[in-house]
Amino acid sequence: MLFRSIPRFEETSYIVVGRDGRDACMSFLNHLAHMQPAMQGELFASAIEEGIPMDGGPPPVEDVHEFFRWYLDTGGQPDVIGSWWELRDQPNVLFVHYDDLKADLDGQMRRVAAFLDVPVDEDRWPELVASCTFEGMKARADEIADFESHFVGGAETFLYKGTNGRWREVLTAEELARYDAVVAERLTPECAVWMAGRTDAG
Repeated sequence: MLFRSIPRFEETSYIVVGRDGRDACMSFLNHLAHMQPAMQGELFASAIEEGIPMDGGPPPVEDVHEFFRWYLDTGGQPDVIGSWWELRDQPNVLFVHYDDLKADLDGQMRRVAAFLDVPVDEDRWPELVASCTFEGMKARADEIADFESHFVGGAETFLYKGTNGRWREVLTAEELARYDAVVAERLTPECAVWMAGRTDAG
């Protein structure tokens, strides 16, 4: 969510989770394409009520290329990360990257725990880390949320793959060039490098 879209308080901690914008787009498309129709309607109506421009109607989820164009036109991950970037050194803001979570979940969970001043119970820690892996969350999906009421196919479609790079075999050279142009226009070079993450992460 954009920084300007939420209240900010000095005593509140904010964790900003980033991901390569192309990977975030593919995940977002999967979520919207499998969202229950009633939920789609409610979200669309609430967006209009809150003053979010939706002149073009709901996102075009039937075609990945149209969706990617809509995603870039409406901001996407670059706008979200860019809106928080200047606050990254604030003591109550922590940036966490999806790729780092995949590469070193234990270490990143310890970062989050330290940031939130939550003590680590070493006896339970391996169990807690295992429960937060993609596989661990999928195995206990019923404990996490009522996915069936929100997504067609339930947890199987919401917790889909959790992988990176699916865009590589889908997006065209022209689309990737436009993505690069949008990133260069909206983000500082340092922010763009951070958002791209571990480019070879699978």
